[in-house]
Amino acid sequence: MEITSEIIQKNIEKAKKGDQIAFTFLLDFFWNEVYGFMLKRTENETDTEDIVIETFAKAFDKIATYNPEFGFNTWLIAIAKNVHIDMLRKKKSSLFVDFNDEEDRQAYDIADTTPSVEDEIIKEQNLARLLLFIKELKPAYQEVIQLRYFQEMSYQEIADELGEPLNNVKIKLLRAKKLLAEIIQQKHK
Repeated sequence: MEITSEIIQKNIEKAKKGDQIAFTFLLDFFWNEVYGFMLKRTENETDTEDIVIETFAKAFDKIATYNPEFGFNTWLIAIAKNVHIDMLRKKKSSLFVDFNDEEDRQAYDIADTTPSVEDEIIKEQNLARLLLFIKELKPAYQEVIQLRYFQEMSYQEIADELGEPLNNVKIKLLRAKKLLAEIIQQKHK
């Protein structure tokens, strides 16, 4: 079946009403275009996957603001560019930390860089809390989170492991991360 602009517009309208099948259609149809564009910019597959997943998450969150006078792919690429810029800013700000002379002297006086007992306890408590939050997700979402972040599998490896299409894994992981973030935010209030 040939995919026409009318079919794309119908799916955009359905997606605006919350239709998950329409979201999947749009993700499947535009994924490669946005991914290819970002891969040329980043030259890094991992960063590109993260950017594209975040792009679609933002696009689906803000789909009601999409103006049909512009191409949907153009809108997605504009979002992807902004996500990429944000990612670069975060990386840059995390690389450069300003120290004053006093802090510099204190850092110089530190003899042992191994984590203290207190550091290990805090790390274990944070991990334990995160695991509790993950357990609040549906089992399918728990599984993709576990495979991606604890077993550090690639999206393709997860798809092979679960016997699911790659795009389904991407959407499932996207939803899992979003739901997990919502759970964490609710618990912090």
